[in-house]
Amino acid sequence: MGVATWLTVLVAAAVALVAAIAGTEGPGRVTSTWLADAGAIAVSTAYTWGLAARTGGRPLVFSILTLVLGGLVVGLDTDSLRSGAAVVTAVLTAVFAVMVTVPAVHVLGAVRENVVALLVAAVGSMATVAWAPVVNLDRFEYTVLGLSLVASFLTVFRLGAGWHGLGTRGVLTVVAGSLMLALTLGYAELLRRYGTEGLVDQLDDAVRWSRHHLGAFPRPIVALLGVPALTWGTHMRARRRQGWWVCAFGVALTAPVAYALVDPGRTVVEATLATVYGAVIGFAVGYLLIRVDLRLTGPRPTGPRGRRLAATEEATAVRPEPGRTHAVW
Repeated sequence: MGVATWLTVLVAAAVALVAAIAGTEGPGRVTSTWLADAGAIAVSTAYTWGLAARTGGRPLVFSILTLVLGGLVVGLDTDSLRSGAAVVTAVLTAVFAVMVTVPAVHVLGAVRENVVALLVAAVGSMATVAWAPVVNLDRFEYTVLGLSLVASFLTVFRLGAGWHGLGTRGVLTVVAGSLMLALTLGYAELLRRYGTEGLVDQLDDAVRWSRHHLGAFPRPIVALLGVPALTWGTHMRARRRQGWWVCAFGVALTAPVAYALVDPGRTVVEATLATVYGAVIGFAVGYLLIRVDLRLTGPRPTGPRGRRLAATEEATAVRPEPGRTHAVW
């Protein structure tokens, strides 16, 4: 499948999914159901092809298998199969959205790669909800995030040729990322158990104020881990292979986007705004991480000589890596 054909299939599937979501009620409901099923199968198949091609697998074999399994899910039409297909689609989306990124020499390039990952995840999010899963929301989200992290790290493990590709910097990054993941996932429970009543009330008031005046509250895991990891990771990949281990935590951005629409209590607008607000905060955190990294490992951009050294550092940050449409290894 050529890139143009792949993009055509994906765009057609996205259009079908948008039409299905927009027409879930009224006289076109049956048509919308078929559009949703067709769009979900097409996106899952296209993403399977893309991920297999990007990771050096067998795109034709796995995409045909995905197409057949998707047809079986639609044909048998049971809640358990549809829910399972939604989980697989969300995990596939989260990992592929990270793997499709390329190294970024400049900070703006890192922002661009976040936008690419967000667009890929957004289309996958429509495919995920199009399966019409019947799930416990918390269990579904934790399952998708956990499987996405495992799949992402296994992929990067293979890409980095094992643990020796980590290095001291990589080990510290993985440990720090794991701690941040645990903190962002457990902060609500920690506040409930150990926070004072006044502190909890203040935080609840802040969340309510944000939703009332801004339309949404930024997702902490996106703002504090997902976007910073993908921003810093793609920037680091232009210089050191350990950047892939940082990018592995990028599923903390792409997975929440992939399952965002499954929550029936959250509108598309609110889910979009929550992601945008989280991304803005995350870009700021990622920029600080990049500046600290360059401060510690690169020339200091102060004064004319420092600016020349910084320009030289950017010009030589050309660690070889295949393009977006080619296998990473």
